[in-house]
Amino acid sequence: MSVTFQGKPIQLKGKLLAQGDALPAFTLVKGDLSAVQPADFRGKTLILLTVPSLDTGVCAAETKRFNQEAAKIPQVQVLVVSRDLPFAQSRFCQAEGVDKVITLSDVRDSGLAERLGVSIADGVLQGLMARVAFVVGADGKVKYVQVVPEITQEPDYAAIVAAAQ
Repeated sequence: MSVTFQGKPIQLKGKLLAQGDALPAFTLVKGDLSAVQPADFRGKTLILLTVPSLDTGVCAAETKRFNQEAAKIPQVQVLVVSRDLPFAQSRFCQAEGVDKVITLSDVRDSGLAERLGVSIADGVLQGLMARVAFVVGADGKVKYVQVVPEITQEPDYAAIVAAAQ
């Protein structure tokens, strides 16, 4: 998979989940430090977004936009996953009025990025996650994958939301 950061190619670790793959097991952490696992969303369609850090303009814009979109699609749960600490994610959500998406930290499950195939392997963002959207059906299978080829750009929101409906 070809991904760039400010025009420079970067490598990703792991095999990118593809349509039809099962969402791998994970334990992620919410802002209140409670653990979240895929079973917590059984029977729901998910938009699972991986982003480098909510402390960047593009990631913040993406999260706020999906917060707006989530209000229009209440049957879909939107999850934003980053390496940010849960405390920082919680402060971001409070400051920006983000209340429709769930922000999650991989602080306890740092291997998730590689299992999803979104772990940045080199360059200045090494160790963070690439900007990728997964739509996961109520059956736990991936229905749609969108890898944003340039990490500094926003995803195709309309295509992601359409795939979730």
